[in-house]
Amino acid sequence: MPYVKIEVTREGVTREQKQKLISGITQLITDVLDKDPSLTHIVIQEIELDDWGFAGEQVSVLREKGITAQKK
Repeated sequence: MPYVKIEVTREGVTREQKQKLISGITQLITDVLDKDPSLTHIVIQEIELDDWGFAGEQVSVLREKGITAQKK
């Protein structure tokens, strides 16, 4: 029984986006590990911006300063 937990900051992830994550990750687990999709569990947890931090600051404070995580 695969279990995948996704944690994201609470910033407007839509129901449709969550469904795409759930179906896409379920399909990936099925394709790569040959697991039964009916036994694959995906959990999406949204974290408040005050409860997530990087670079020594809360994300809420970084957003106020106009700072976001850099994409590579």
